[in-house]
Amino acid sequence: MQLADYLRILRNHWRVVAACVVAMAVLAFVWSALQTKVYSASSSGFVTAGETDQPGLGTMNDSLSKSRAASYVVLAKDRKTASLVIDDLGLETTPESLVSNISASQTPDTVIISITARAATAKGAQALADAWVRALAERVAEIEPPGEGAMRIEVSESAQLPTRPIAPNVPRNILFGAILGALLGAGYAMARNVLDRKVRTAEDVERWSDVAVVGTIPEIPEAGIFVTETGVSIEAIAAEALRRVRTNLSFMDVDNPPRAIVVTSPKQGDGKSTMAANLAAAIALSGQHVTLIDADLRRPNVAPLLKLDDAVGLTDVLTHRLNLADAIQLHPTIDRLMILTSGSRPPNPSEILGSKTMKAVVNELSKHGMVILDAPPLLPVTDAAILAHSTDGALVTVSAGRTLDTDLMTAIDSLLAVHARPLGVILNRVSRRNVGSGNFAAYGYAPDAYVQEAAAAGSGDHAPRGGRRKR
Repeated sequence: MQLADYLRILRNHWRVVAACVVAMAVLAFVWSALQTKVYSASSSGFVTAGETDQPGLGTMNDSLSKSRAASYVVLAKDRKTASLVIDDLGLETTPESLVSNISASQTPDTVIISITARAATAKGAQALADAWVRALAERVAEIEPPGEGAMRIEVSESAQLPTRPIAPNVPRNILFGAILGALLGAGYAMARNVLDRKVRTAEDVERWSDVAVVGTIPEIPEAGIFVTETGVSIEAIAAEALRRVRTNLSFMDVDNPPRAIVVTSPKQGDGKSTMAANLAAAIALSGQHVTLIDADLRRPNVAPLLKLDDAVGLTDVLTHRLNLADAIQLHPTIDRLMILTSGSRPPNPSEILGSKTMKAVVNELSKHGMVILDAPPLLPVTDAAILAHSTDGALVTVSAGRTLDTDLMTAIDSLLAVHARPLGVILNRVSRRNVGSGNFAAYGYAPDAYVQEAAAAGSGDHAPRGGRRKR
């Protein structure tokens, strides 16, 4: 996978990632608010052996004080020193527990010993640090022999009252929580992508089926004939995408372009009937004669979609109860578009659609123009595969984000099993926000004023104001 693929995955699941970031940040804030505040205060003392007028002895005492200071740091952390602090401050705790709240250190190359105390209150931390230095001084006085030059600890700096707690660090915890949430969200997005079996992009279709995508159609609010729409509406954008399908079909085999095309889908509800009707309308609007046949004899949709009478149709022609010319209807508004509805429901649709009469009807209609057959889904029944074998091939309509990869592969395999030609896949109901779903930008007509200015500029009178304009 390339960087663009990871970005596409994150963009497709950005809501989950954002929710994880917010949730973990809120949890970090709540956790921080529930934690006991910890204040820290530092006090220091210096080790000295007293004053002397002899320079050599002073240097010796300084070296001795530095070496002893390291030992006093260890002495500051023992239980007896903690017991003296407990008695001094009247605390109700154990020496072991109190020592865990203290850190002692010697400033390098000095005789200074720093005591840092932590407590739940600011005054408690201040008092604990000062009391610890006093207790350490008392311990040193007990250990060191008395007399001139005896080691002792004197307070060099008392503890200051802390103004803010050192823990919990709320901003840092929230930041770490947000980072953890982002990682969890990204991990979820990657896992969903790996485990996701739904067809979402043209790349998914071509990877799982080895069949080219001849068109990506954005999701439209209502089914119907939308190919006549113009402008910048979603229906107009879908119409332009379907015209691109029509163009792709004409260039699929320049010497022998397909004349009879089956439009089907893996399962019910993928929009095959809408695609078939609008593809037929797009071909008719291009100036070609086209016949739309409702070959779905189990759940016919063409007549309700186009608001036509379905009293007689294909089954009546195939059973020789009606002539083909008498069964065909003309579309009321689209020239060169003829419709052959399904007619009455037969008990044996597969046998009727696979009959020689059906093939003869398709051949006869294809002599006068293109034929588009709306066929049943491929997975539940074999009708579409039978029709595709007798025609120039099939277009398989799938729903982006709904059709499973196994459904698509099984549908293509069912066509190949009967030696039918998969002409391509129409990726229907593609979200315009989905990266890689296609370019659905609109390109509308220029205003009349702009056309007039452009014509004047072409004649040399003047140039259009504003230079090039976006459509």
